[in-house]
Amino acid sequence: MIPQSFIQDLLARVDIVEVVGRHVQLKKAGANFLGLCPFHGEKTPSFTVSPSKQFYHCFGCGAHGSAIGFLMEHGGLGYVDAIGELAQSIGVAVPQEAGSAGPADRRAPALLELLAQAAKFYRRRLKEAPHAIEYLKRRGLAGETAARFGIGYAPDQWRGLEAAVADYEIDEMVAAGLVVEADSEDGRRKRYDRFRDRIMFPIRNPRGQVIGFGGRVLERGEPKYLNSPETPVFSKGRELYGLYEARDAMRAEDCVIVVEGYMDVVMLAQHGVANVVATLGTATTGDHLRKLLRLVDRVVFAFDGDAAGRKAAWRALEASLAQASDTRRIDFLFLPPEHDPDSFVREHGAEGFREALAGALPLSELLLRGLAERVDLATPEGRARLLAEARPLLQPLAAQALRMQLIHRLAELAGVGAGEVERYLGPVEAPGRRDAAASRAPQAGSGGFGSAPGTPDEPMSARGGRTRSAAAWTDDGRGRWRERSRFVPRVPVGKPDLEARIRLLTALHPELAAGERGEWLPGPLATWLDTLAALPPDSAFAGVCEALRPDLPEAVARVEREVGTDASAAAALTFEEARVEVEAALAQLRERHLSRLIDDLVAGGINSPEERQRYQSLMAMRRRT
Repeated sequence: MIPQSFIQDLLARVDIVEVVGRHVQLKKAGANFLGLCPFHGEKTPSFTVSPSKQFYHCFGCGAHGSAIGFLMEHGGLGYVDAIGELAQSIGVAVPQEAGSAGPADRRAPALLELLAQAAKFYRRRLKEAPHAIEYLKRRGLAGETAARFGIGYAPDQWRGLEAAVADYEIDEMVAAGLVVEADSEDGRRKRYDRFRDRIMFPIRNPRGQVIGFGGRVLERGEPKYLNSPETPVFSKGRELYGLYEARDAMRAEDCVIVVEGYMDVVMLAQHGVANVVATLGTATTGDHLRKLLRLVDRVVFAFDGDAAGRKAAWRALEASLAQASDTRRIDFLFLPPEHDPDSFVREHGAEGFREALAGALPLSELLLRGLAERVDLATPEGRARLLAEARPLLQPLAAQALRMQLIHRLAELAGVGAGEVERYLGPVEAPGRRDAAASRAPQAGSGGFGSAPGTPDEPMSARGGRTRSAAAWTDDGRGRWRERSRFVPRVPVGKPDLEARIRLLTALHPELAAGERGEWLPGPLATWLDTLAALPPDSAFAGVCEALRPDLPEAVARVEREVGTDASAAAALTFEEARVEVEAALAQLRERHLSRLIDDLVAGGINSPEERQRYQSLMAMRRRT
């Protein structure tokens, strides 16, 4: 793991205006900078960057975050890669906590260098291979397209890469997936190139680094496509071919098209449909969807119209359900059986492909059609089977409005009430995705934050003034956890959202997180304050958000939105004014907790001496609040 102290220091040292300014034209506007939002199309600038808070916010689409978040959302980088790019920009190395960096992490730079050398070698050899060039011409590929995607050729030689690297025998050649090592007949180990006599498609990560290859045979041969094996820098289940090249077009269209083949990607791009990526010979995974939905609001799967294409589409649908939301679209395009995207765009052109794209089926429609086609809806048994097959598919679906619509459609098909279908389907399942804050919430007697059950501590104070010490579940305002598919107001209607105000003010003034807290404090809020109290004393707002985001992503997003849209009201408060307001809010939370305890005690009857003593103790604490 990367030490949190390093992340805080990194965010304090980088200039977010410079980071964003590499991609967005910014102009000074008072204390902040203003530009056209890179996340949605606009003609009037509404995208602001605050150098004092090291934070960006768009008033048009709501995008917001730190320099790390910008590189993740705009560049499609993972969290670790975004930190690495920021660190590289200021000339520092990313440290690892003791014992957390394995051999794979340390070997990555060497493997990436070898893969880059191999990619250059394959590109050079393509120019020297007339039969490979002729093959690409027959497929309709232009030289400019081949250059843009870095397409090359692996010669029909057992050890061709010896000419590309300084030492063919080093272990890293095997670790990078470039060389295969096997036993020879005399018992000695022999090495040879993994890719031979193949058209080579380099696979790049979001930073543009080559992390693997896909190789296609020129004529006949098996396997038709050969991919790099799993390596420390390459995982087929997480990577997508063409993502690096497609990013600008994806942002412009706010849409990505997912196809199955390398040639589908390059030929669509050649014809002007550039927002296209491909899975790497594997079924679509949740990692694929999460990566794409960070960048766009619409994903379209484009498959062949044959049986194999429909089977692949259904697998993609199954992977998509857990990632679906009420504000994003996932659609499915089926081409005629005689076509794949490559042949279709060559015959019908970009306009023909876009016309076909307009007729793509929404995820909901494909799901309902697919289920209905499997059963006999004229019989009770068929309708029962419809619900039985729908149940495991809909249980991971957390998109509340979409789930409700599907439940009503299923009820119509099955001839039963929507309430009955909802009860049969059961709650949303989110295995392994409970917010980590639930397990980190302080327990009674845990020291520093807990106390004996039912005996709340005194309100937190800022002892000594300024001294300090992206989930599936949400809290109901009382420290209890509920599934997000059920809407639960955070506080009773008509009452202020005290927790939200505490989070906002403590994010702006982290010093206020110091002090004692009792079990009356809701678990997620205790986690929030606990995390803040452990941060370095000079943490900036952007660093505070990054520290909190892994455990409390929704709460962080809300605070960032509030700071972006109402910074003047909250940020204008002095430390003392914020302290008074936070302590008042905490006192109200404590009073509410005491009132619930007293009400529960009275409702159950105060009969025993212990209950009378407990009642008197609670009333005394309430009077002191």
